Amino acid sequence: MSTTMKPIWASLALVALAACSQPSTTDATSEGSAGSEAAAPGAAEAQTFTVLVGGTEIGALEIRPSESGYGIEYEYRNNGRGPTVTETIELDAQGLPTSWSIAGASTFGNPIDESFAYVDSEARWTDSTGSDQAIPDGDAFYVPQDASPYWLAIAARALMDRDDMTIAALPGGELRLSEVDELTVSNGETSRDVTAYGLSGTSENPTYFLMDDRAFFGVISPGFAILEAGYEGEDERLRGLAAGYGASRFAEIQSRVAHDYDGPVRIRNVRVFDPATLSLGEPVSVVVEGDRIAAIEALDVATRAGETEIDGAGGSLIPGLFEMHAHMGETSAFLNIAAGVTSVRDMGNNNAVLDELISRIEAGEVAGPRVHRSGFIEGQSPFSSNNGILVSSEAEAVAAVETYAASGDFIQVKIYNSMTPEWVPAIIEAAHANGLRVAGHVPAFTNANTMIAAGYDEMTHINQVMLGWVLEQGEDTRSLLRLTALRRLPGLDLDSEPVQATIRTMAENGVAIDPTYAIHEALLLSRNGEVSPGVVDYIDHMPVDTQRSARSAWADIATPEDDANYRGAFDQITETLRMMREAGIFIVPGTDLGGSFAHHRELELYQNIGMTPAEIIAWGSHGMAEYLGVDDELGTIAPGMLADFFLVPGDPTVDFKDIKTIALVAADGTFYYPTEIYPEFGIQPFTDVPAVSQPR
Repeated sequence: MSTTMKPIWASLALVALAACSQPSTTDATSEGSAGSEAAAPGAAEAQTFTVLVGGTEIGALEIRPSESGYGIEYEYRNNGRGPTVTETIELDAQGLPTSWSIAGASTFGNPIDESFAYVDSEARWTDSTGSDQAIPDGDAFYVPQDASPYWLAIAARALMDRDDMTIAALPGGELRLSEVDELTVSNGETSRDVTAYGLSGTSENPTYFLMDDRAFFGVISPGFAILEAGYEGEDERLRGLAAGYGASRFAEIQSRVAHDYDGPVRIRNVRVFDPATLSLGEPVSVVVEGDRIAAIEALDVATRAGETEIDGAGGSLIPGLFEMHAHMGETSAFLNIAAGVTSVRDMGNNNAVLDELISRIEAGEVAGPRVHRSGFIEGQSPFSSNNGILVSSEAEAVAAVETYAASGDFIQVKIYNSMTPEWVPAIIEAAHANGLRVAGHVPAFTNANTMIAAGYDEMTHINQVMLGWVLEQGEDTRSLLRLTALRRLPGLDLDSEPVQATIRTMAENGVAIDPTYAIHEALLLSRNGEVSPGVVDYIDHMPVDTQRSARSAWADIATPEDDANYRGAFDQITETLRMMREAGIFIVPGTDLGGSFAHHRELELYQNIGMTPAEIIAWGSHGMAEYLGVDDELGTIAPGMLADFFLVPGDPTVDFKDIKTIALVAADGTFYYPTEIYPEFGIQPFTDVPAVSQPR
């Protein structure tokens, strides 16, 4: 269950992981209304586009112009999953949608049956969140929830015709188009000039895409691209340019929100959390010099000349948290810092992209946590996840381990679904010989018991362990089955010998579990039209598209029986985690959801298995520092330790929800105020900025 490859446009903002079959499309050559000339691009537009991830072709986008709009087919498969979308769109004389129908299946298989239409002057739409309507005050553009990325081109043409390149959006917000770059592309025979644009206004970040005059050319991001067929050779270069566009944006934000004060910084009147005693101390002042905590002093010690003073207002100062199942990108790097997550363990990525991001974080160009890296190793198959290093033999798998070990940048390797099970012992032997730990999924056609016996140090995802108790021999977990088969869990007797034997063996062999509890909650408990339980405390602060996604199911829950079984599966997961904890199995908290707000929820959920708020805070900070072997510098607020901590106005040792509203974060001695960061991502802040007094 990996969210590494995630499309960046708002209509596909839900984690990119799967799809099913679709109904046939309506032929898009029927008679249409006036306005087709305004809707059509000025330059000849291609009809076939290639979807690529990390340079690997994984699907296609097909465009069929009609007299008054478009018919569209869109599908890709990465990691055995991806969306399937069919669209029919009608446009008016201004190029604005007058009707839009979208059918198919989303990433995890939730059926898509979305529609939009104007009835007289009233806009009406139905998506996975339900139905709504509005009478716009002037022109408005409907932003689809589950469309193909071709909607960007339709929006761009409408916005190009407006002086300010801005238009009101439905269901809310506004769309803003900005020109980013002019560049030349080549298919090896001919060259063309295209323009890079950014579209923003309803989601956390701009989406970068390319137009040849008014003709669509493609969508680009650091790891994912959709390009006009024939131009696939430009993929790597264009993804690099997208990374540069993002880097420029984030560097500009960093220049305004990162505070590197001259001289020492005194945070006055805070109660410091002590992981050893699981308690907050009496009010004190914490003094930071450079990237280290210099002193903790009584309140009656006066602020010294040359010190910047920050008023902690009696709040709680908490050691920086560790998100232990990340797939880092620029946005998650920034938002993790704002959430007090100052360290992460990346569980698999595009290695070159992550190299560049870490370099920028370490240079202070962008905000981001300390990154502990896992070397992703996947077997070649039609279901491969196209990240890290893909291998097609045992020798290649062992060589991948050696490559990661030789770099010196990795703490472990991670084995994935398409790995041939018989190669795993050799991978583990090579990893351990090189001082690397081994974590991972359970490869298809085997089970957790076999991987534990082979020498795994840590199991990744609780479903990967539990599926071994409910799957039939030969069932293929490289597909959505590794998620949908969780419906079988309510019928499982957790006191049965197979279950207890696995738990007992994990405990005896010191095998840890990275459950990704929060993503299982999202998968199993999200429902169309309801706010997913994991986001209720903050969703009203988020951009429009994020709010829509939060009211959509992930899975295809077609019947009351499905509903009951998915809910029952989450209860079984909770009880299994309780048993694992009681058996002494070490649990590692991480989200696979980008961290940030989701990591607060990940930690909060462990109250379900009997952990107190104070235990969770100590475990999520100092406990993970110990697990990673960095507790000599991180995980505790004390003189000499690195200045990684955050300030919350309340007392999260009493009410864990208080940890979700953060006033200040120190990361490597740089100070951030989340209230300054969040508006840059379209998020409404949660607290005031603390009072800051400059040196006298």
